[in-house]
Amino acid sequence: MELAILNIDGKETGRTVNLNDSVFGIRPNDHAIYLDTKQFLANQRQGTHKSKQRGEIAGSTRKIKRQKGTGTARAGSVKNPLFRGGGRIFGPEPRFYGFKLNKKVKQLARKSALSYKAATNNIIVVEDFSFETPKTKEILKVGDSLNIMRKKSLIVLPEQNKNIYLSSRNVQDIEVVTAEELNTYIIMRASTLVLLESAVDVLQAAFENQKTLSDEYFA
Repeated sequence: MELAILNIDGKETGRTVNLNDSVFGIRPNDHAIYLDTKQFLANQRQGTHKSKQRGEIAGSTRKIKRQKGTGTARAGSVKNPLFRGGGRIFGPEPRFYGFKLNKKVKQLARKSALSYKAATNNIIVVEDFSFETPKTKEILKVGDSLNIMRKKSLIVLPEQNKNIYLSSRNVQDIEVVTAEELNTYIIMRASTLVLLESAVDVLQAAFENQKTLSDEYFA
């Protein structure tokens, strides 16, 4: 698949880039995308929720009333879960929500996400650029030229670029990541994927020696 390379003014440079079909042209696997997205979101959860059970509540252990003859249910402690201020029954405990996912499944998910964007013509390739100083006005100008404003867009850099990152930090519709940081969740969340020319080579080099799982794996 060939795409025209644009400059930051949104005009064609006369050059094209070839997107490898083994990365941007596979048959997408929805279940792999689901698993990788689920794992990513699960890993973001802190899992620090905690409530106190009756054994952890501060309070007297004295029996609050006699066992029989009161006409009401027996009660042996103010920490009884049925009383206000008592312990909680089966409350949440700290836990880790993450789970293991095979490396090849994650690779298939990323390729599937990229293939979806390519199939729907939501990938833009821009020649490499940088800013001398961090300026939000500059990234807004680029966004307007590429017509990616007012919708979630993802700019993928070949490597860290502090000026571009800082320029986009206050722009709600634009997110900047490096090719190494690219994951299935942020690819699928973005409406448009803006790849810098060098980032295409980084992505394709990372996937070129990886074998894609067949659909029989999920059968």
